[in-house]
Amino acid sequence: MSPTAGGPVAVVGLGAMGLPMATRLADTFTVKGFDPAPARRELASRAGIEVCSTPAEAVAGARAIVLAVRDAAQTAAALFDVDGVVTAADRGSPVLLTGTIGVAAARDVAARLSEAGLVAVDAPVSGGPGRAATGELLIMVGAPADAVRAATPVLERLAARLVVVGPRVGDGQLLKTINQLLAGVHIAAAAEAVALARAAGLSPAVVVETLPAGAADSFMLRDRGPRMVHAATSPEAVPVHSRTDIFVKDLALVLDLAAGERVPAPVTAAAHQLYLLAQRHGLGARDDSSIVALLVPTADSEVPQA
Repeated sequence: MSPTAGGPVAVVGLGAMGLPMATRLADTFTVKGFDPAPARRELASRAGIEVCSTPAEAVAGARAIVLAVRDAAQTAAALFDVDGVVTAADRGSPVLLTGTIGVAAARDVAARLSEAGLVAVDAPVSGGPGRAATGELLIMVGAPADAVRAATPVLERLAARLVVVGPRVGDGQLLKTINQLLAGVHIAAAAEAVALARAAGLSPAVVVETLPAGAADSFMLRDRGPRMVHAATSPEAVPVHSRTDIFVKDLALVLDLAAGERVPAPVTAAAHQLYLLAQRHGLGARDDSSIVALLVPTADSEVPQA
């Protein structure tokens, strides 16, 4: 059976990225969604998403399936566990892998989906929840041309920039891994800048309001900087847009790729240690801007202990 041409779009995973993507898609398509967390299901229901009790229920009859989960383990569970995607999806349906799971995991998942008669579209996204809600994501695709065509109506609704990196599943993951190198390092650099300004008696707000106008500008300074001003002393008060432990995972993927290609990555390694330290100090589930709390003078901030 081919995927239902006029059917709904299923979004499995309604977290920080999945829910705004589902909400964006609901402006154009009927959207069915699933998340294991009751609070996320409630938010999705309020946003007009048809909330389902299992991944299988969400994907039945869907024209396309968007998987928006955190890592390779959650990806495998959502797809292949009891009541997972493969138990109910129509054969031939495109499954969009929007998370950062690494090349090897993406290719393993694609092979298992193919055995179940489904088509993997490697489509990791970048841009954060705000851009997900407005359809302004960068989406990096690795998939054969026919799979890209099947997924294009959904991808174009979510993306301001849609780049087909190559025809292989994993090509998108490669580019996203390099993206995460830059993103993770830029957040760490912004944290050092805010901490240094504070220690030197300069208002961190001046740093994050002024420097984006010059050569020091970066998306992460503009996006994370204002949150770091508050996270330096009260990380628990900052809303979670992107968890710190995401970069523990993602920079580990960068370092694995670099090691495999025998490319030194000393700056990435240093940034990874900062995220690991933050996780050890209980900041893993906090917004990633909270890493600044590790760097401010101890008189200004009490870092949670492990």
